[in-house]
Amino acid sequence: MSGSPNAPMTTADPPAPPTPWCTYETAAAAAALGTDPVHGLSTAEAGARFVRIGANALPEGSRMSAAALLGRQFRSLMVLLLVVAALIAALLGDRLESAAIVVVIVLNAAIGFATEWKAGDALAGLRRLSMPTARVRRDGHEQRIAADQLVPGDVILLDAGDRIPADARLAEAERLHVDEAVLTGESMPVQKTCAPVASRTAGPAEQRCMVFAGTVVTDGRGTALVTATGSRTETGKIGTLLQQVGTRATPLEAKLTQLGHALLAVVLLLTVAIVLLGWLRGHALLYMLEVGISLAIAAVPEGLLAVTTMTLAIGMQRMARRHALVRRLPAVEALGSTTVICSDKTGTLTHNAMTVCALQLSPTAADRIVVTGTGYTPHGDFQRGNTVLDRANADETSDPLALALRIGALCNDATITRADGSTVLLGDPTESALIVVAEKAGWDHAALERAWPRVAEVPFSSRTHRMITVHRAPDGSTVAYAKGAPAAMLEASAWERYDGQRTPLTPERRDRWMQANEALAADGLRVLALAWRALPDGDETLQTDEPALARDLTFVGLVGMRDPLREGVVGTMAVCRTAGIRTIMLTGDQLGTATVIARQLGIDVAADGTPLRAVHARDLTSLDDDGWLAVVRNTAVFARVTPEHKLRIVDALQRDGQVVAMTGDGVNDAPALKAADIGIAMGIRGTEVAKDAADMVLTDDDFTTIVHAIEQGRVIVDNILRFIHYLFSCNIAEIFTVFAAILLGWPLPLGVLQILWLNLVTDIFPAMALALEPSAPAVMQRPPRAPDAPLLTPRFAWRIAWEGGLIAACTLVAFRVGWQRYGTTTEGLPHAVTMAFMTLALAQLVHAFSARSQQRSAFAAPRFANRWLWGALLASAALQIVTVSWTPLRAVLRTTTLSGNDWLVVVTAALSPLLVVEIVKAVQRVRSRA
Repeated sequence: MSGSPNAPMTTADPPAPPTPWCTYETAAAAAALGTDPVHGLSTAEAGARFVRIGANALPEGSRMSAAALLGRQFRSLMVLLLVVAALIAALLGDRLESAAIVVVIVLNAAIGFATEWKAGDALAGLRRLSMPTARVRRDGHEQRIAADQLVPGDVILLDAGDRIPADARLAEAERLHVDEAVLTGESMPVQKTCAPVASRTAGPAEQRCMVFAGTVVTDGRGTALVTATGSRTETGKIGTLLQQVGTRATPLEAKLTQLGHALLAVVLLLTVAIVLLGWLRGHALLYMLEVGISLAIAAVPEGLLAVTTMTLAIGMQRMARRHALVRRLPAVEALGSTTVICSDKTGTLTHNAMTVCALQLSPTAADRIVVTGTGYTPHGDFQRGNTVLDRANADETSDPLALALRIGALCNDATITRADGSTVLLGDPTESALIVVAEKAGWDHAALERAWPRVAEVPFSSRTHRMITVHRAPDGSTVAYAKGAPAAMLEASAWERYDGQRTPLTPERRDRWMQANEALAADGLRVLALAWRALPDGDETLQTDEPALARDLTFVGLVGMRDPLREGVVGTMAVCRTAGIRTIMLTGDQLGTATVIARQLGIDVAADGTPLRAVHARDLTSLDDDGWLAVVRNTAVFARVTPEHKLRIVDALQRDGQVVAMTGDGVNDAPALKAADIGIAMGIRGTEVAKDAADMVLTDDDFTTIVHAIEQGRVIVDNILRFIHYLFSCNIAEIFTVFAAILLGWPLPLGVLQILWLNLVTDIFPAMALALEPSAPAVMQRPPRAPDAPLLTPRFAWRIAWEGGLIAACTLVAFRVGWQRYGTTTEGLPHAVTMAFMTLALAQLVHAFSARSQQRSAFAAPRFANRWLWGALLASAALQIVTVSWTPLRAVLRTTTLSGNDWLVVVTAALSPLLVVEIVKAVQRVRSRA
C-alpha cells in the first residue's frame, strides 16, 4: 500500500518511516518527507530528488524494435509472391532475373520499414506532447510543471477536474471529493479529510487522508504532500496505465482494409485469367505464372495501410504545430466530416483576458462606475461620470466601493505573481480581473488576505452559480463574502445597501437590479454579482453549511467585465459557413451578453439568412426528445447551460444526423466530450478529466485552431483518396496493358522485372508524395464529407478504371508502333517492349499531376506547393532514364537504347492521358457552372 514511503527523501537520506503515510499527522508527514507545506521544496532540492528517484512516470509499453519491425516486412503476402516469382525464374534458368527479384524483396522491405518507422516516430512525438501537468508549490510560489517532474515531498494543489498526478498525503481538504473507481472500484466519489487513519493495514479505499495517482478530483480543492511517484504509486504497483494516444485501427483503416481485400480478390481472378489465357495463346506456363505473379504484386496495394497510418500521423503532427493535439486517430477522419461545432464562448471565441470595466453599486444608470485600464496591469482610475473617485481604503467597512472590491478580491482562488516585468496568472481569469481591479485602488492582495484570513469556503458550483468564502475580519468578527450569477445572488439576498444603509431588498428593487444587469449585458459585458453577510461569533457549523450561508445575504452590486473577441474569429466564422459547418455558442453567461457576442460573430443567422434563436437554459427543462430536435435545428446560442444541457444538445444534434464537435474544459463536461463525435478540451484552462475524455486538445484554447484542425482533417482524407486514385489507376493500367495484349494475340509488352520496377519506382514514391499534399484552396469551400460515405464510390471507381484503361491504351499504341517499326524478332521485340515500358512509366508519372485533384486543373496553381511530389517525380524520372542509358541495368531489365523518333512516340503517348484527363475535367467544370 502507499503506506511505505519512497526511498530517502532528503539530502541527508534519513531512514524511511516504519508506518504507512496515512497514519501520520500532516506535520509529521511533512517532517518525514523533508518538506514545508507552506513553501514546498526548493528548486534545488526538487532537482536533486529527481536525479535520485527518477521521473514520475509508469513504464510505457515498449515500441517494436527496429529488428522486429524489419523482420515483419518479410512476413507479408507480397514477399511470399515475390519469393515464388524468384523460384520460378530460377527454375526457368534465369538466374539474373531471380537475383533481381531478391533485390526487389529487399527494397520492398526497406520501403515498408521506413514508412512504418516514420509513422511510429510521429505517434511517439504526439504522445510526448500529451504529457499532463501539475500545480505545485516550490520556493514559496505556485507554478505549473510537467507531472513527470514531480518528486516525493512536492506540495501539489488540487482542484475539481484535476487528475491526481502522484500518491500524496493531504495537508488541506476543502469539501474535497475524489473518484477512486479506477483504483478501488468504488462507484461514488469519496470525501477526503486530513485526519490520519489509525489502522496500519488500511487499504487504499480506507485511507481518507491519502489521494492516489490516476484518480480524479470531482469537487472541492486541496493541498497534498507527494509521498510516492511513478511505479511506486498504488496505480504503478497494479500496472494500471494512463490512457495514451490511441493506436487502434480507425474506421478509415477498416474501410481501406476492406477495399484492399476486395481488390485482392479481383486481382487474383484477373491474374488467373491472364495466366490461363497466355498459356492457351502459346506462352510457357511457368513464364505466364511468373508474369501473373508480378502483376498481382504490382496490383495488390500492400503499402496502403502503412501509408495511411503515416499520413494520419503526419497530419496529426501538422495539427500539433497549429496548436491542435489529436489524442485518438479516429478523430482525424471525423474532423473532416464535422457539420456542427458547439463552442464555449469564454476563452475559445474570446481571449479570456477579463478586464473589469464597470461597477454598478446602485441600479441607477447614472451611478455606474467606469474603471479604466485594460489587461492585467494594475493601472487605472475609477470614474463616475466625469469625476475621478478617490482610492478606496481596504479596511473601510462603510464605503460601498471598498466593500465591493474587498469581496471580489477575497472571494477568490486566483493568484497573480509580478516579477522581472512579467505577470504570471494562476487560476480563473475572471477572478484574476477582480484582483487587478482591487490593485488599481492601490491594494496589495497578499496583505489583504493576511488581514482578512479565510477560515472556510464553499467552492463555486455550476448548480448554484455562486462561491462563498468565510473570513476573519481585523476586528475579530466573521463575515461571509459571495460572488456569482446576478439572478442567483439576488435570489439569495434579503437585503441591499441603499443610500449607505442596509435595507430590505424589495421585489421592485430586485427588478431594478435585474434591469441594471441587463443593461451591462447589452453592452456585451460579463456580469457578476457581489453580496455579503455578517456571521454570529462562535457558530462554526454555520461556516460550512452552504444553504445557511447563502441565506439573508446583503446585495452589494454588479461587476461588468469585458472579454474581447479573439483576433480573426469573425473571419473564421465566415470560413465555417462557406465550408458548410454551423457554429453553436454554448455559454454560462446570461442571455443578453451571449446574444450581443453572437451578433458580433455573425452566427445569429443561418447560411440562407434565416434568423437563429438564442435560448436560455430555463426554456430547456421541459423539452421532450422532439422538442430538443426542434430547438437545436434553429438555435445559435444556448445561455446559462449546464454540462447536462451540453450532453442533451449533443444527443439531439446527432439524432438530427449531424457530426458534432463539442468543446469543454470542466470535469462535468466529460460526458458531453465523450458523447460528441469529436470532443475538444481546452489545453490551457481545461481540467485533466476533460482532456482525458477529449479526442483533441487545443493548446491555445482558440476557436480558430478547431477550424484549422477540421481543414487538416479534410486534407488527410483527401490525400488518402489521392493516393488511392493514383495507385489504383496505375495498377489497373499495368494489368490492362498485359491483359489486352494477350486478348489481341500480341507478344507480351512488359517483362517480369519491368512490372516489378514499375511497382517499386513509378508507383509507390509518387503515391506516397501525393499523401503529403498540402491543403487545396477549395478544401474549405465545399460541404463536409459524409462519415459513412465509401472511399470508392461508383463514380470514383469508374474514373480510376477509365484513366487506367487510357494509360494502358496509350502504352499499347507505343508498343504497336515499336513492334511495326522493329518487328517481333529477338532483336526487334525488345525495342517495342522498351517503348511500352518507358511510355507506361512516364505516363504514370505525369498522371500524378491529374490525381492531385478530381476537379482542379493540373496546370492551375499552386503547382509547386508539394515539394515532395516534385522530388519523387524527378527522382523516379531520372531512375527511369537510367534503365535505358546504363548498360548493367539495361541487361537486368532487358531494355534497349531508344532513337529520337522512338522518344517522340514515347513522350507523345505518355502525355496523351494527361491531356485527355484534363480536357474531361475542364468539360466537367464548365457543366458544373452551367
